Amino acid sequence: MEDLKTRVKIMIVERLFLDVTAGEIGDRTPLMETYGVDSVALFELALGLEDEFGVSMDDVDFDINTFRTVTSIAEFVHERQEA
Repeated sequence: MEDLKTRVKIMIVERLFLDVTAGEIGDRTPLMETYGVDSVALFELALGLEDEFGVSMDDVDFDINTFRTVTSIAEFVHERQEA
C-alpha cells in the first residue's frame, strides 16, 4: 500500500501542479484544506485515477470523502483494482 500511496502523491503533484514534492504530502493531510483542492481539481484527480491506475468513477461512485487524503484515495484505488 505504501507504493500505491507514493504513486498517488506523485499523481496529485503532477495533475494539480503543486509547488511541493510528493514526499512533502502526508498520507493523512487534508488535501482540500491544505492544498486548496476545489471542484475543478477533484475532476482532474478523478481523471488521473483513470489514466494512472485504470480506475474509473461513475457518478454514483464520486464521493468527496474519497479525495480527502492520500490514504482515502489509495484505499479507493486498491478496492477498485481488487474488484
